[in-house]
Amino acid sequence: MPEAPEPDTTAFTITPDNPHLARPPLLHGAPLDRAGLVVYAVHGRGQGPAFMGEQADRVGLPGVAWVVPGADADTWYPRGFLAPLEENQPRLGQALETVRTHLADLERMGWAARDVVLFGFSQGACLLSEYLLREQPSCAGAFLHTGGHLGPVAKPWSARPESGLTGTEVVLLCAEEDEFVPLVRAERTAGALASLGARIELTTYDDPLHHLNEDSVVRLRRMLRTRLLERAQEVAEGAHPGGEPSLPVTTARTVTTVRTTQLTTRTHTSKSRHTRH
Repeated sequence: MPEAPEPDTTAFTITPDNPHLARPPLLHGAPLDRAGLVVYAVHGRGQGPAFMGEQADRVGLPGVAWVVPGADADTWYPRGFLAPLEENQPRLGQALETVRTHLADLERMGWAARDVVLFGFSQGACLLSEYLLREQPSCAGAFLHTGGHLGPVAKPWSARPESGLTGTEVVLLCAEEDEFVPLVRAERTAGALASLGARIELTTYDDPLHHLNEDSVVRLRRMLRTRLLERAQEVAEGAHPGGEPSLPVTTARTVTTVRTTQLTTRTHTSKSRHTRH
């Protein structure tokens, strides 16, 4: 049997001016030209793209193309996410530019924003939280696991006139006692996104491990499957090409909080928070 051709990543921007854009993103799962949905998956500090490829395999959902950017030295910005913003420059600005550039690349390839789900874990979730609040883009939804917006204090965010967050589903998940990310920052990020019109579900876990547990994988799989079914319905009705989605969109500004007791065996119960991510 002939070997499958290597995925074409030449359509993605590569530039030496941004160390996070020095190489193309990892492509995993369904080929982009045959997928029904794209997941833009941003890894955490020290993990690299292969980690998100492993999460894609855990989700195991056919028809999904995973686009996984890789941070320079596997770190999007040097300091903790609660540090003053200027202490994480210029890498933070370059990381935000990377997300913006890759999503523009996907749009140029023919992928509408409504067909791209944003998924981040840990430092990747922090980066995407910051991106969503600053840019307020249209997307098929966001799944932010163990993260929150950057900076030492929470602040109000104003809706942009062209904001695409209205009605967008954003799922946030965080442990009650995560070693790196205080739950209060995830809660305030959820509130900030809700104030901009996003539909929010915040799940907290009684689970001290800094990881994606099986329940979160199930939730992510369910979210992606729903988006695939919605897209298939739009295509079947002939309403998908061009224009706006045919499904009704409603604005919801309330935050739904789900508390889940995780059954995973605890390996430690440390309550110290290094807030590194």
